Amino acid sequence: MVGIATKALRPTVIAPLVRGTRGHAVAVDPPYLPPTPSQQSTQSRPRYVDGDVRHDWRRSEIQKIFDAPLMESIYRAATVHRMHQDASRVQLCTLMNIKTGGCSEDCKYCSQSSSYKTPTKASRLVDIDPVIKAAKEAKANGSTRFCMGAAWRDLAGRKSGFEKILKMVSEVRGMGMEVCTTLGMLSPEQARRLKEAGLSAYNHNLDTSREFYPEVITSRTYDERLATIEAVREAGISVCSGGILGLGEQDEDRVGLIHEVSRLPQHPESFPVNTLVPIEGTPLENNDPVKVHTVLRTIATARIVMPKTIIRLAAGRHTFSETEQAMAFMAGANAIFTGEKMLTTPCSGWDEDKAMLGRWGLRGQRSFEDAESVATPMMTKEQQALHGVSY
Repeated sequence: MVGIATKALRPTVIAPLVRGTRGHAVAVDPPYLPPTPSQQSTQSRPRYVDGDVRHDWRRSEIQKIFDAPLMESIYRAATVHRMHQDASRVQLCTLMNIKTGGCSEDCKYCSQSSSYKTPTKASRLVDIDPVIKAAKEAKANGSTRFCMGAAWRDLAGRKSGFEKILKMVSEVRGMGMEVCTTLGMLSPEQARRLKEAGLSAYNHNLDTSREFYPEVITSRTYDERLATIEAVREAGISVCSGGILGLGEQDEDRVGLIHEVSRLPQHPESFPVNTLVPIEGTPLENNDPVKVHTVLRTIATARIVMPKTIIRLAAGRHTFSETEQAMAFMAGANAIFTGEKMLTTPCSGWDEDKAMLGRWGLRGQRSFEDAESVATPMMTKEQQALHGVSY
């Protein structure tokens, strides 16, 4: 056992011995304190039950969910999903790249980083008219959230660009759509101005666990990302924060990401689950594809841990079959990105996605609150004949 004291252990003692360690520090769960006899006598049900919205998850609890038999986890997640949300609804979202390439960040997965030679060429911030045109097209095709991404580290020195983006936000929100942006790090004042312009949500992914993060990004710290999330939340904007699978992380890192966001003062309004799309010229271009069972485990675990959060099946979805995507919906995913492209990576088109949802009896989700019945809609006789099904 020489030298074992110099290595930080995983949240459980057995995990490092079975899976191996990578040599980076790992957060350790606080000790579990069982309820006192007086507390037990007043409890009419177990301390926690599925469907409870909690912010005190222990990392080892989440790991047990992740490691459970997959089909049982999916059934459990599907049950939790129906406690808080309409499981027949899937939100269609469209993401537009409003400023491409030239980013000073060194994210090893990103084709827009100026640190790597990739096919992506840098461009200026687009004008407002093409954005409005794209948003109208997205709305006409059933998308109820329109997202805009700019390849920036932050907004420092971009006063005119920021003013233009505020105008974009206001115009898109005026169309009755949810509007989301991802612009890098934000100050509290910048978040406040985006809120005043009508921003619905701000995307700022943590990407992976705190422990594995330095293996992927060195130009921005984990705590800096959390500071932007705090500024967004304090401004009254919904937080959209998730991660990317396939960066070279282990299962414990996928659990670590979910654990991190589950302990925020408010769970993220949405949790994107991206799978790496390897880009030529980036350090991760030769990473192995993510297996579908890993995606399903991540979605099911996130759904159980964060019952009210929208789980967005995001980048890389086009690499999975329709049946695999249907399993993701069963596991608790209830939003997808659709349209012509996701920033610089491929995306399934509107017609293809609407046909897929129709075959599975799913329907689009409206913007903002949806007070419709949670009952799954029955197909008309014409629809049954078209799809070859019957009740």
